Amino acid sequence: MRFASCTGKIEISGIRKCFEGAPPGSVNLGLGQPDFDTPIHIKQAAIKAIEEGLTGYTPNCGFPQLRAALAEKFRVENGIKCTPEEIMVTSGASEALFLTIAALVDRGDEVLMGDPSFLSYAEMTKLVGGRPVSVPLDEDLRLSPQTIAAHITDKTRLIIVNSPSNPTGSVQTEEQMRSIAEIAEDKDIAVLSDEVYEHFIYRGSHFSPGQFSDNVITVNAVSKTYAMTGWRLGYLVARGCALEQLLKIHQYVQACASSVSQMAALAAVTGPQDCVAQMRDEFQSRRDLMVSGFQEMGVDLVVPEGAFYLFPRVGDGDVVAARLSSAGVIVVPGSAFGQGGREYIRLSYAAARPQLEVALARMKDIL
Repeated sequence: MRFASCTGKIEISGIRKCFEGAPPGSVNLGLGQPDFDTPIHIKQAAIKAIEEGLTGYTPNCGFPQLRAALAEKFRVENGIKCTPEEIMVTSGASEALFLTIAALVDRGDEVLMGDPSFLSYAEMTKLVGGRPVSVPLDEDLRLSPQTIAAHITDKTRLIIVNSPSNPTGSVQTEEQMRSIAEIAEDKDIAVLSDEVYEHFIYRGSHFSPGQFSDNVITVNAVSKTYAMTGWRLGYLVARGCALEQLLKIHQYVQACASSVSQMAALAAVTGPQDCVAQMRDEFQSRRDLMVSGFQEMGVDLVVPEGAFYLFPRVGDGDVVAARLSSAGVIVVPGSAFGQGGREYIRLSYAAARPQLEVALARMKDIL
């Protein structure tokens, strides 16, 4: 059997390898999977949808009432003025990311992204024939507008930003986001802003580049915010005529997101938000536990300001990850996120506190 050449250019996800290949008894800190259950009012909305027979196809871009609620969310929380007609509901943020890249990037086009950054960005770019361009992060593990500007060429088609960041936990400042949006607009380059961790910030605030420019496609999801990773429900806002181009691809690869998940998402976005604050506070407590443990070991670490990942600098990340695996702690080597991460490992503190304490004890001798 012959396969398309693009499949030979990408690798199986290093994160999924860690998730699916963990030996019994291991503490798996490799996957960004909140250990919380989906809040009860969201589950009840899904049950109601099933009981009422809302189990068929939906409009391609999603139920109108959900798109209206998301437009209001973008206006209130992100300062992005958009209409429901500029919003698409997708099967997770992953689909939204791929639709954006596939609609914007031609063969040979360059896509700028942080190094290290979420590994899907580079692989999705390769899938459509584009060229990922690694932009080194600054000493605080943030994307600098000046460094981005230095990497722009006449082939640059897209800039990807992710704040709070996976894998580093860094949070871009308002000035940085504004500058990146302005640089992109001046050069007629699109920006893809991945904001799935926006509600998990422990210092500072979240700023969407989409509030500063219409040249931005903003991607988000209910997955992390409401502990709904398995519901596979994401969404994006693309203003002007941009949404129509993404819709062309969405129609043929997905048709529509799950009807039941959409009704659950509507309950999540419009319902009580105290569950989100509770999860954020618990994540911050777990972050503090892990940071304290790593500092006691003398490990070089930039304290993460958001998301739920630590990204400590350990020397050779591949070697350390292998040794930790032998000791019963699964982490992701930083090289999975780009060459800029080869001296790091990424671990998620979305696991329960007892597991984190066991992991720290097992890591102490090695680190």
